[in-house]
Amino acid sequence: MGKDQFSEFLSSVSEAPGFQKDAFINAHLTREPVVSIRFNPAKLTGNPEIKKSLPGIEERVSWSSHGYYLKERPLFTTDPLFHAGVYYVQEASSMFLEEALRQSADLSQPLKVLDLCAAPGGKSTLIQSVISPESLLVSNEVIKTRVNILTENLTKWGAANVVVTNNDAKDFKELPAFFDIIVVDAPCSGSGLFRKDPDAIEEWSPGNVTLCSQRQQRILADVFPALKQDGVLIYSTCSYSVEEDEAIADWLIADHGVESMKLELHADWNIVETISPQHKANGYRFYPDKLRGEGFFLSVFKKTGDAGTASAALKASRPEKLSRQEQSVVEEYLQHTSAYSLIKFKDDVLAFTSLVQEALPKLQSALYLKKAGVNMGN
Repeated sequence: MGKDQFSEFLSSVSEAPGFQKDAFINAHLTREPVVSIRFNPAKLTGNPEIKKSLPGIEERVSWSSHGYYLKERPLFTTDPLFHAGVYYVQEASSMFLEEALRQSADLSQPLKVLDLCAAPGGKSTLIQSVISPESLLVSNEVIKTRVNILTENLTKWGAANVVVTNNDAKDFKELPAFFDIIVVDAPCSGSGLFRKDPDAIEEWSPGNVTLCSQRQQRILADVFPALKQDGVLIYSTCSYSVEEDEAIADWLIADHGVESMKLELHADWNIVETISPQHKANGYRFYPDKLRGEGFFLSVFKKTGDAGTASAALKASRPEKLSRQEQSVVEEYLQHTSAYSLIKFKDDVLAFTSLVQEALPKLQSALYLKKAGVNMGN
């Protein structure tokens, strides 16, 4: 870890809410990074004992219904359960997204959700586990080289209500007022992960923080029209810098007229609740010296004002219906067949939930789709 750069970083965040320099330094020098996983509830059904098969499992992550800490980091790539999508290796602090979703939206309803910066898939698999089966999740990644791992992880997780896309944020302007919830885990300067990756400090600089802040504003401005009126925007980073956190919250309120949403916290979670300096937006900071997790920031907003109406679906290539014979073959391998729509797209047979099938023509018209529903074979 570069000593001069780390000192410059410490000076830059000295006024950040909840920051305590000595405790922060001690956490980075003397504590090992936390190892945590989150189980796939759909694959625990009928197999509750499967949790016990993972060695070194400890207590549950307080703000996650299926997140657990591990005593040490095993070699996950040798574990069949990992490859089967029984669990996902995810940093504990970022699992707080579940609590934000539960407190800001009625997850029992069929919702359209966008995870804008989704790779490698931690937040998308979490979202898929807490929304209703009738909902739609669009999991997007702009960087082509990262889309494959996102697709792979969501395929392992297994869900018929997920569509994977490879688009820039500005492309979602073609879907005005379409989504009920948009999650933006924005690209950032990455200071929250210095303990996990000490070499990352070499990439940090005040100039990079400024560039990241500008990019975050561009991303949010581009995707904002796709959020419905009264829709929920969840913004997060793994940065400690106020310029990327509370300052972005103030900018959202000033430029887009959003309303900050306050979350209820348990005192023993030791999450630092912050108030932005200009518009009093609520934010939530995670420090490794205060809890078992790495650096993280999250803020939740509600879209107010006139959001316009969703555009009519544009023409797109239509999938084909299966023949009776094809339908009967597929149904031999599919439980709860009434919950799915089976279609043939090119040479593949795909299983969708009804909301995915309804939204598919519009998504095809506006976006580059990498994956949709569950591929049943060909």
